[in-house]
Amino acid sequence: ADRLPKQKSDNIMSNIMDTISDKLPKQRSGRFDPGSVADVKNKMFGRQRSLHGVLGGGKSADVLLWRNKKISSSVLGLATAIWVFFEWLDYHFLTIISFALVIGMVVQFVWSNFSSAFSTRRSSEIPRVKLPEDLFVNIAVAIGAQVNKFLGFLQDVSCERNLKHFVLAIVGLWAASVAGSWFNFLTVIYIGFVCAHTLPVLYEKYEDQVDDFLYSILGLLREQYQKLDSGVLSRIPSKRNKKSE
Repeated sequence: ADRLPKQKSDNIMSNIMDTISDKLPKQRSGRFDPGSVADVKNKMFGRQRSLHGVLGGGKSADVLLWRNKKISSSVLGLATAIWVFFEWLDYHFLTIISFALVIGMVVQFVWSNFSSAFSTRRSSEIPRVKLPEDLFVNIAVAIGAQVNKFLGFLQDVSCERNLKHFVLAIVGLWAASVAGSWFNFLTVIYIGFVCAHTLPVLYEKYEDQVDDFLYSILGLLREQYQKLDSGVLSRIPSKRNKKSE
């Protein structure tokens, strides 16, 4: 009767560890073969889709996975230039906007006053800059969709009664708050932008090595848990043992 509670607790903990291990792919040897069904199923965290599909597919996934190196490098270079302007050169957003508007007004002023002297035409049309209204609507819709998606994800994690996912989400938010205390908001966004444009392509290139590393970490965690179970947890008396005593 005294062994029954311990056996039940051991079975419960072993089932938890088996469930975690089942979520991760099995170790495999050799290089990844896109045509192999087994390799497609045995991905990190049990994913069955390709990395391109996990990232949403389309042009955004092509940019993140560097399918077109010119576009991806241009996007990353533009983000780096913006970050350098605001952080290293200590420019401010209002200052840059003001300089751009001043340059635009000077160009239009010179064009409108001296175009007749250098042009044979009687009238020269001055180009007008007008941003389309759909641009701002699309930006607002895209930002709102991502914010709602993130809020929905947090609410799903809170309501699905999965302690593992809940703890991971809390740890992620805590790490974000710590990073926010070290860097300002623009630097945090830039770091996330760089990670989004480098980590997926690196994982796609070194997928086997990353999966093997994760499995080695999982093996170490299981060994440490077995030592903890045999050395500490097994000696903790259960409620039934206290009642029997």
